[in-house]
Amino acid sequence: MTIEPFRMEDITPFLKLAAAEGWVAEPWEFEFLQGEFPQGCFAARDENGETAGYVTSLCLHLSGWIGNLLVAQQFRGGGIGKVLFRKALEALRAAGAQTIWLTASKSGTPLYEKHEFKRIDTIVRWVGTGRQRHGVHVDKSKHNPLMAPSHNLDTRAWGDRRDVLLKATSHRGQILQNESGFIVQQPCGEAVQFGPFASLDTQSAVRLFDEAVGAVAVGTKIFLDVPRSNSAAARHMLRRGMQVCGSNELMYAGTRPDYRPELLYGLATMGSCG
Repeated sequence: MTIEPFRMEDITPFLKLAAAEGWVAEPWEFEFLQGEFPQGCFAARDENGETAGYVTSLCLHLSGWIGNLLVAQQFRGGGIGKVLFRKALEALRAAGAQTIWLTASKSGTPLYEKHEFKRIDTIVRWVGTGRQRHGVHVDKSKHNPLMAPSHNLDTRAWGDRRDVLLKATSHRGQILQNESGFIVQQPCGEAVQFGPFASLDTQSAVRLFDEAVGAVAVGTKIFLDVPRSNSAAARHMLRRGMQVCGSNELMYAGTRPDYRPELLYGLATMGSCG
């Protein structure tokens, strides 16, 4: 078994494996990660060249993310996932990441705990449908970049600047902003993901959410990934008829982050870069 750099041609087979696991993943994530931090993205291949597993990572300013750690069923149990995880971890530390994030399933948590990762929150996936009963009007003004206050709010929430991630997600989606927060509506196959999504207060978050839902056609699935510790967000989701369909543990290693979940109403992605 050899560990090699993740290649662009690995995207399609990874997406097939991810779909079999019930993961939500899109090609843009890998194109983005390959462009921003290729030295932290790897694939494991056997002696016949068959790909056995994958992992990606992203280095931001003072922090980084490990994601998309996935091993094909026939190769599980041989320690490939551990090797891939360590390679990504080493790449982030070499790049200067002081805090390293990831989201973990219950079965994956013990591996990360052995590498001194600590649980800091649970990320809950909420699912619902759009409410727009007429043709959706695309306001081209909503393609404008996120304003400086939105970038600063995201920094307050995560304890680090994530400008490259915000630029990538807002460029491909629709942006709604007000004086207290912002929400990005990202296309995700036939569904729409709300996130990144942050607000200084619940009332502003509710206004942004309702406007965003009202711009999505009736019957179109929407989802967002919300920190469980933001109890105000959970109450709002329930009032709006959203339902929980899964969760993962949010973990970190290294310097404890200045994490403010009460400001977070939706992550950019669940699995690869927060």
